[in-house]
Amino acid sequence: MKGLDLSRKFFEACGRPMLTEQFADILPHIAVGLVGQGSECMGFDDELSQDHDFEPGFTIFLPGEDVVDRRAEFLLERAYGRLPKEFDGYGRSGLKPAGGPRHGVTRLSEFLMKTIGRPDGNLTVRDWFSIPEQSIIEVCDGELFHDGDGTFTALRERLGRMPEPIRLKKLSACLLMMSQTGQYNYKRLTERGDERGAQLCLIEFEKQARHAAFLINGAYMPYYKWAYRAFADLKVLPELSGRLYGLISTGNDPQRAAEKLETIEDVAARIICELQEQNLTDAVCADLQKHAFSVNDRIADGNIRNMDIFAAL
Repeated sequence: MKGLDLSRKFFEACGRPMLTEQFADILPHIAVGLVGQGSECMGFDDELSQDHDFEPGFTIFLPGEDVVDRRAEFLLERAYGRLPKEFDGYGRSGLKPAGGPRHGVTRLSEFLMKTIGRPDGNLTVRDWFSIPEQSIIEVCDGELFHDGDGTFTALRERLGRMPEPIRLKKLSACLLMMSQTGQYNYKRLTERGDERGAQLCLIEFEKQARHAAFLINGAYMPYYKWAYRAFADLKVLPELSGRLYGLISTGNDPQRAAEKLETIEDVAARIICELQEQNLTDAVCADLQKHAFSVNDRIADGNIRNMDIFAAL
């Protein structure tokens, strides 16, 4: 069973009745769901995932103390702790009444502070450039089974799409790094016979190209161990997955280096084609550096456009 399905069933069978019967007065002000860390929140969990942190559970997100006071929070924690210790064949761990890091009762502001560093969810430009995209995914992933006043849902919808100036700034930086590492430095290092340095170039090229693919799709790039799993779900450029993996999974002897240079240019060409399809570049060439600056020129916000092109790295 998927963790999200188990959580939803547990909430509907045990959590919702508890909240309706004991906390009807605050039900309109709280949100409940499975959101945050864990492969189950992203829908990537499998049987192997059940060897840790897999159990029936959910999180109750509370507003500020002016709406739900500490006494109500304490009573909620105790009520959550008294829910069945086993459900649908799965046991719950022996947690304190407030639950563990993924389940239990928490303030929405505290959850946001831990994930994205802003208790109100309002990110600055610098925040967008410095916060790992996985952290934003953790606010927007999973599912809310109940959202009384819609506050959390509205915040998730707002954060769910990266602002266009931020997306373009990040994309321009990725393209320039791809140019430097793949189209320029890799060839120079292989000509010097520095196979190890060449491999480091490919690793950086792969990382930046992968990120560029997510950005072109308007998607956040997840935590590295889920990056290739998520790659398969992209609407455009999912075929880059195999090409990029091939670059970093083999050596750099002269014959392979020649083949990899062709792959680099193929990856670049596919990305450039998609940039042109989305009308994100005016450049007409195979040079990713020129496309990087062309994408940067598309940024409508002058303050962001005029920042260093690597500001988002």
